[in-house]
Amino acid sequence: MTEDRLQTLLHSEPYWTARAMREQGSRFYRALGEALEAADLANRRRIYEGWTAELWDFYQRGLRLEEAERASGAG
Repeated sequence: MTEDRLQTLLHSEPYWTARAMREQGSRFYRALGEALEAADLANRRRIYEGWTAELWDFYQRGLRLEEAERASGAG
């Protein structure tokens, strides 16, 4: 299951995950979200591999943020 999640994260756009981390995370996760958004693919992989479970949670939150923004017509 972790490998499936890792592959999903690697193939997703990091914007919404990083945004959820910046908006809803602790200071640590806000900084990690900034790093995620700035990272190239190799470094994103390192971040995702080290924090798969935590980033999966923020990935799901990001999907909800994206859906809410689309529903509101803002995106």
